[in-house]
Amino acid sequence: MKRKILGHQVADQLFAAEAAIDSALSAVATLTAMLPNARIEARLSAVVGQGVFDRSCQTIAALTEARRGIIETHHELTRVQHSIGLGGVALGGHDKPDENEPPLEGRLRTVAGARAA
Repeated sequence: MKRKILGHQVADQLFAAEAAIDSALSAVATLTAMLPNARIEARLSAVVGQGVFDRSCQTIAALTEARRGIIETHHELTRVQHSIGLGGVALGGHDKPDENEPPLEGRLRTVAGARAA
């Protein structure tokens, strides 16, 4: 029983870490998207702030790598979970693709009951 409780605690923290990375990635991407328009509206030369834009883009790349790392951590934890005899830890409420199913890059899934905008 202790392993199951610990498994739930680890799963909770994993989901929190995944959400934190996604949130940071979203915030930095929004900032990066704002920079060119802010420069244009301020009527500044394109050379002004290029270093800022470069660093922001590098941060997006680093966060993307961090996201890849936490996903790999998730897969490793799933393997450990099964190897120590813990069944599925049903937390998070998110749909997960089948391990053998290719990712749905660039496509949105239809949610049952959702209305079209």
